[in-house]
Amino acid sequence: MTPKELAIIAAKALDEKKGKEIAAIEVTEQTTLADYFVIATGTSNTQINALSGSVEKAMEEQAGEKPLRREGYRDGTWVLLDYGCVVVHVFSAEAREFYSLERLWHDGKPLDLSDVLMAD
Repeated sequence: MTPKELAIIAAKALDEKKGKEIAAIEVTEQTTLADYFVIATGTSNTQINALSGSVEKAMEEQAGEKPLRREGYRDGTWVLLDYGCVVVHVFSAEAREFYSLERLWHDGKPLDLSDVLMAD
């Protein structure tokens, strides 16, 4: 699977568990860290963990991918799932505003998810 396909799987998994403000940014030209960052907001520590679990399940079932690294589960305000070419960030609203990844990676190319995610 391509990095873009993996990013879409992650975005759909976040959407299915009612993640908020789901975004994906192609950062291939800006960094060697990953090809895509997928970002979402959870409304509580419980939802943040559920969103992360949903991504892990979907990535393994649909792409045979397990995260290379997981960060932040204990804190509950930010979970990072590193799949090598795709890094998934699930934040609380406060943490997302603080880290402001969309601003930090504004030179990246936003991935249009409008035809992929369910309309609210």
